[in-house]
Formats: sequence, C-alpha cells, structure tokens
Amino acid sequence: MRAWRVHENGEPGKVMRLEEVAKPVPGEGQLLLRVLAANINFPDALLCRGQYQVRPPLPFTPGVEVCGETEDGRRLIATPALPHGGFAEYVTVDAATVLPAPDSLDDAEAAALHIGYQTGWFGLHRRAHLRAGETLLVHAAAGGVGSAAVQLGKAAGATVIGVVGGPDKARIARELGCDLVIDRRSEDIVAKVKEATGGRGADVVYDPVGGDAYAKSVKCVAFEGRIVIVGFASGEIPSPGLNHALVKNYSIVGLHWGLYNAKDPAAILACHQELTRLAAEGAIKPLVSERVTMKHAADAVQRVADGTTTGRVVVVPDTASTVVPNGESR
Repeated sequence: MRAWRVHENGEPGKVMRLEEVAKPVPGEGQLLLRVLAANINFPDALLCRGQYQVRPPLPFTPGVEVCGETEDGRRLIATPALPHGGFAEYVTVDAATVLPAPDSLDDAEAAALHIGYQTGWFGLHRRAHLRAGETLLVHAAAGGVGSAAVQLGKAAGATVIGVVGGPDKARIARELGCDLVIDRRSEDIVAKVKEATGGRGADVVYDPVGGDAYAKSVKCVAFEGRIVIVGFASGEIPSPGLNHALVKNYSIVGLHWGLYNAKDPAAILACHQELTRLAAEGAIKPLVSERVTMKHAADAVQRVADGTTTGRVVVVPDTASTVVPNGESR
C-alpha cells in the first residue's frame, strides 16, 4: 500500500515522502481500516517539524484523524496511533477507541468531526462553562479549530465574535454564523469587542493562536470571563500576567483534549453522541474547504502549516472526486 512517511524533521512539503509500504496487520484488540478520508490538523505539521509534544520515532506516517471502513463495511471515526498515522491507504486502530461516523456527514466531513469539535465542546462546555446569552470571542474563526468553536458557540446560544486575518476569511466567518467579524489586519480587536459588548468584554475567549491574540484577549475579557488556551498556532507561547488575572477577575484555563482519552474516555463517547445529534440537526457541519487526493497530501499539509487554508483540508483516495481551491474538480 502507499503511505506518506517522514524520515527527517522539517517543513512538511520537503520531508513528507509517498512510499510503498507493507499493509498493516491488526494485532489483538485492533481493527484494520481502509482509509476513506484523513483530516489534516495543525499538529500534523508540528509532527513533521519535530515540534509537537509527542515525537514519534522516524520514519513515521502523519495523520491523526480518519474516517475509515472495516472489512464488513462499518464506517468509523478513529485516531490512528503514531508512528502509523492516517495519511495511508490502510491503518490499524484500537478497537476500543473507534466511534461510529454520523450518517448525516460524508466521509471527509466525518473525518473532520472528531478532534476539532471534541476540543471545541470540551473547551466551551467542560472548561469554560459557556452559557446561552454570553459572548464568545473566537480567534482564527475561519480555521479548522476556530470554525468548529464558532458553530458550537452558536449551537449553545452564545453571541459569537470571530477574529480572522483578511477579507476572504472574514466572509467565511460570516457564513459560519459569526454575529460580528473582526479583521485583525485592519481593525482594532480590543476596541471592536468592547464596542460590541457595551464595554463589558467577552465572557469566553477561545484561543488556538497564542501570541498577540492572547495579549489582545486579556484586554477585552469580561469580569469573571474565561480564556480557554487551546494551542499556539502563532508559534509564540504567551506568559500570562497573573497579577492582571487577579485584578480583573478572569480565569485562564487550559485544554489538552488528548488527556480525556486516558483520564475520562466515557466523556469522549458522551461528547461524540452530542456532536452526532447536533450534526443530525444541522447545527454543526465541518467546513471542508478542500478534498485533495493522496498525491497532493504533502502540499496540503504545508499550506495548513503556513496558515493559508480555511476550514478543513481532507485527504481522500485517488479514486474520489476532489475539489481544489479554484472550485474545479480533478
């Protein structure tokens, strides 16, 4: 079978190689899946660079989230264990961790439902306790992680303010349902948030960016607000001023979704059931901006790493019809 492999750390477009490898054989407690779609996550780029908190042995195959099919035709969502990730034609997965793919979503959408939406749900509901009527500020609102948080915030009855970079991403954020969109390149985030909230600020801030996004967030978070730290896509890890959190009465909460796999796996299943319900009702639907075939995976991971994509980019088999940025099929 074919699989993308990384033999040395570096930029995805340079170090990912499409190779012929042996088809995996499932061990005890494992399932063999034919990969129907593999969603690209920012951690895939960090894995290639050797900058992720987990560093699999070289060579390894990236791809942490797939929708796959068993030999008996069951469609499942899974997170393959590294070093044998999902940018391959077949993967083996732990049978105890797979989840049924919602009937309301196609393969690419189902592949994009798991990590980003689970992260959003746990971040907004378990960590920040978002309530209907509150104001939610989402950074990188047109991206894969941010777009999920926007939809989940709207589903929870919040007023959602999305921060994006550029007019194209602003358009997408509006289509996702943001009540207000702020272009960080041309508008003052702090002033716009305070104007929209009558000076009160955002009750919950969802931050997968870090760096300057976090610095702006602490200036426009409400009394008893909650800032959810999801990641550092900017590459800059901020150093919180705890004296500032004290005098303004806001909370800084972290979210490492992967810990729930080990600490509370039942909560992951319950969350998936809720996400499946919301998808069936049409309240959430992964924004799949591109479906690229296997041979284009390295280029697609690089573009995700560079921050030039919107929504989710999903790798599908070469036999599938794909949509590229200009809207043509190939």
